[in-house]
Amino acid sequence: QPLKLFGTPEQKKKYLTRCAAGAISAFALTEPHVGSDPASLSTTAEREGDYYVLNGEKLWCTGGTIAELLVVMARNPKTKKISAFVVETSWPGVKVEYRCRFMGLKALANGVISFKDVRVPKENLIGQEGSGLKVALITLNTGRLTLPAICSGIAKHCLEVCRGWTGSRIQWGVPLWKHEAISHRLADMAATTFAMDSVSRLASQMADRGGYDIRLEAAAAKEWNTVRAWEMIDQTLQIRGGRGYETELSLQGRGETPIAVERIMRDCRINLIFEGSSEVMHLFMAREAVDKHLQVAGAMIDANNGFKEKAAALPKILSFYAKWYPPLWLRGLRTPFAYRDFGPLARHLRFVERSARKLARESFHGMAVYQAKMERKQGFLFRTVDIVMELFAMTAVISRARHMTDGRAPDAGSAVELANLFCQSSRRRVIRLFRDLWSNDDASKNAAAANVIAGRHAWLEEGRLNLGLTPESFQTKFLTQVRATEAAREPKVASAKP
Repeated sequence: QPLKLFGTPEQKKKYLTRCAAGAISAFALTEPHVGSDPASLSTTAEREGDYYVLNGEKLWCTGGTIAELLVVMARNPKTKKISAFVVETSWPGVKVEYRCRFMGLKALANGVISFKDVRVPKENLIGQEGSGLKVALITLNTGRLTLPAICSGIAKHCLEVCRGWTGSRIQWGVPLWKHEAISHRLADMAATTFAMDSVSRLASQMADRGGYDIRLEAAAAKEWNTVRAWEMIDQTLQIRGGRGYETELSLQGRGETPIAVERIMRDCRINLIFEGSSEVMHLFMAREAVDKHLQVAGAMIDANNGFKEKAAALPKILSFYAKWYPPLWLRGLRTPFAYRDFGPLARHLRFVERSARKLARESFHGMAVYQAKMERKQGFLFRTVDIVMELFAMTAVISRARHMTDGRAPDAGSAVELANLFCQSSRRRVIRLFRDLWSNDDASKNAAAANVIAGRHAWLEEGRLNLGLTPESFQTKFLTQVRATEAAREPKVASAKP
């Protein structure tokens, strides 16, 4: 993908043809000390004539243990700028150090890759020198669009399993689905599955159409769908009961159909971490949400600015917000009459518009109240992002239901029913999130967390089996350095005298 987007014609001819012929490629970004912060990379690339010399170690390189080609992100130690390179695993100095094993995804060829004085031809630089961070972030958009589709498929399978099981399993004389505790879950699962599929389709179609900066849509689709998928598989396991917890091989061994629910749960959990964790997705979207405010009013909240600088910036700030803020209220006058052509879903679309304007106001209010501290108010910021994602999902389901209705799709009536149910539930979540923006336990939780780290509540850990964990147990380590240290500690065998 990086080559497809940023490669030269020569690079594409040389390497994409190999990929098309079956060569496996991998993306080497993460390091032992660097997870979601690629700007802190320690792998280096130093220019020596017609080559770049790579040194470093990459962790959790998916496909890396079997790949022929790698896209490696590395930093110039002098300029600190990050660049992307095509590296062939057959070159001297490239070594697969270790294959990693995980809770799920047992067949994943994922490992630790080291680079020792690897000479990379200058022609293998992807894009411009120093543009590696841009390459990495845009490349991640592709992964962030595949995950929503994967999660949509997981949801569909969970719905099929639950519909089949609750329809055939009899408890207290009636099928499981007739018990309200189960029927409500089934209804929510069906509505959520429709929403997940709609979100994935909308984000993917925007990417295919081109002309959009889909970073926010890709992040929202990835985050919203992965969280919903995890909730879906959790509900599926609960509904299947012991058969959900039992492995498929065990089920088959005693004569039942091997329906793999526990394996899906193990495989699915990583999706909340892959391609940017849930927390990083929230931070990324929150930053984008307040970026315009920072551009306009940054001078007023900059702690380094004195009265003179702030006073000089004030006219421009007042001019912007005098035009921006009032319409967020005034546009609401026409909302009650909007979107009538959307039929029974029009009221939900009006709710989306009202909520979007309210969210813009609340974000501004947050900036005014917290000022320079806003970037640390993750509780506030994360709630605004959760509201955005709910509104995005509502828009996706309404749009798809409308499209199916206009196209006279056979299942259009079913789509409208599911869209209506989903939007009703989503509206309640949005209302609660708005309330929690200003009425919450954030301060109490911050204080309690500080006390946990300080050891005030360490007595709660007493009585457990002591595994001998120390502060050093939680330090990240480079495998090559660990092995070098161990080798140095080994006693040297004296050579025999001739």
